[in-house]
Amino acid sequence: MRLLLAEDEADFLATLTKLLRAQGYAVDQAMDGPEALHKARISEYDAIILDVMLPGLDGFDLLPN
Repeated sequence: MRLLLAEDEADFLATLTKLLRAQGYAVDQAMDGPEALHKARISEYDAIILDVMLPGLDGFDLLPN
């Protein structure tokens, strides 16, 4: 299963990524809203885990209406 993890706190992002990868997930990372949007547009993910308070474009604005 391929995941996109969008989180702006580097230590938390690293910890979550490590834990998810240890469980067998393929994890791509984004540290801000524009980067998450770009990755979501060019790649296919089974799930996207969003921080709602991302810089540049928050998680709520990334969700389709």
